[in-house]
Amino acid sequence: MTSPPGDEDDDGSRAEPEPVVCALCGTAAGEPPPVTWTCSVENGVRRHFCENCARDNLRAIEGRLDSAWW
Repeated sequence: MTSPPGDEDDDGSRAEPEPVVCALCGTAAGEPPPVTWTCSVENGVRRHFCENCARDNLRAIEGRLDSAWW
């Protein structure tokens, strides 16, 4: 079954977006996340990385390695 337009719950309220948190260090981002953050999809799961963690692991990211290998 699909959700009705507007992503509403059964009680008619809108679902609140989950906060964006760095998958490595746990730093929380504001809404929307800064453009300096990196987003990766690993095994079907969307993961975000803050600017510092992305910079520290740039070669692994460019090599398309899953973050488990960093």
